[in-house]
Order: sequence, then C-alpha cells, then structure tokens
Amino acid sequence: MRPAPIHAEAEPEREAAALLEVGEAQFIARLVARDESAFNELVVLYERRVFALVYRMLGRRDEAEDLSQEVFVQVFKAIDQFRGESKLSTWIYRIAVNLCKNRTKYLSRRHAGAQDDVDAMVERVPLSAAKGVSVGDVSRPDELVEGMQLEAVVKHAIGQLDPEFREALILRDVEDMSYEEIASVTGLPDGTVKSRIHRARAQLRALVEKVMGEKVRGGK
Repeated sequence: MRPAPIHAEAEPEREAAALLEVGEAQFIARLVARDESAFNELVVLYERRVFALVYRMLGRRDEAEDLSQEVFVQVFKAIDQFRGESKLSTWIYRIAVNLCKNRTKYLSRRHAGAQDDVDAMVERVPLSAAKGVSVGDVSRPDELVEGMQLEAVVKHAIGQLDPEFREALILRDVEDMSYEEIASVTGLPDGTVKSRIHRARAQLRALVEKVMGEKVRGGK
C-alpha cells in the first residue's frame, strides 16, 4: 500500500488529531488490524511533521519525499510491534530517524552532498515554522542581518554539523522534543543526548559566527 502524497491540508490534519485524542488505543488497534482508513488517517496526521523532520535531516527534497513515504510503509508493516511504551509519535519519529541515518550513510558513500537544496529548504521548511525554535533562539536577527538572511546561514550551518549532532539539535531545538523523548527516539542515554545537544549548539554558533563575522549572542 502506498501512502497518500506528502501534501495534506491543515483541516484534515486537525480532524485526524481529534480522532486520535478520542482513543489512541482504539486507533492503534485499527492499525494493527490493517485497517486502511486508519492508516490513511495516520498519514494525514503525521505526514507534514515527518516530511519536515526528514527534510531537515537530509537536506534534499527528492530524498525527503521518497523517505517520508518509506517511513509510513515501515510504520504500517511494524505497527504490531508497537508496545505503547512511548507515544505513537515518538515511535514514528524513531523509525524516521533510523531511516535517515541509513540514508545518510548511503548518500555519503556515493559522495552526495547532504545540503543540495539549502536555498529551497529556507523557503519551504523554515526554522521559524518549527515547533520549538525560531531564528531568535540562535541570535537576535535585528542585531545581525535581516531574518531570512540569517535563517539561510543557520540552515546551511545545521547542514554542516556532524550527523549525530545535527540529529540531536533538530530533535531538541526544532522539533521541541524533551530529552527523554530524544533518548527514546535515538536509543541514547540521557547524558549522551544532553552532551550532543550542547556540542551541537556550540558547533552551530561557531559556524554561524564564521559566516557572519561577528559574535552570535543568546541561544538556549
């Protein structure tokens, strides 16, 4: 079964979210029973967030579109393995992150740049639209350059981070996940998660400062 295209409208997404709130256990039972309508509701509910996460991690729209579809295929195949020990969304993110890791390794072996679409990313998946972070969380745009210019620099710098640091930073500062959720998604101890986030922020700030030619103040 092939999921619906990665372009859902906001209204169907809200409707699906309302259904999930009514009874997640019942919804999961429908998924386990291979209920096609339940799977379609799942795609509507999560496709935008999954695509945004995958796009930010891979930096290539074509790869992100293909991999986002694969995430839902894997979710449908493995849903009977979901034990409810985490939120359904966390479990889906874990699948997405693992697929991204595998794809990144494959692309690196092919010497394919992970940031071929940086300019498009700034326009289509802006940091300011993310759940937990805006450009202002990295610095004050009015003290540096216009917001979109800084956002482009930050976006490019994120793409230059070491993969394990980029993953931690995106999950924490862009997806607004707790340390516990990130540990669940990545399978890492809490201490390692916190260390990677700290090092990612320091690395990001250094990269942005190098481009901007002046100190970047603030940050979490």
